[in-house]
Amino acid sequence: MTSPDLLERPDLKDADTSKDDEVFHYVRKNQIAESAVMGNMVVALCGETFPVTKSPKPGSPVCKDCKEIYNSLPKGGKD
Repeated sequence: MTSPDLLERPDLKDADTSKDDEVFHYVRKNQIAESAVMGNMVVALCGETFPVTKSPKPGSPVCKDCKEIYNSLPKGGKD
């Protein structure tokens, strides 16, 4: 998986507890729309599995594991 395959902003995994526990996860771009419409499950970089239900707002908390994995991936792009 290369970084162009990943969403530039993370998506949310709803927590069953308070909103303080909500964090956004990085998932593949091509899975987001289908998950949001059809309710299909997506797998985040950290391994969490969930349906996409919300979009993040600037400053939203990001899963620490997803962020570390994303930052360690080679950055794709054309030279």
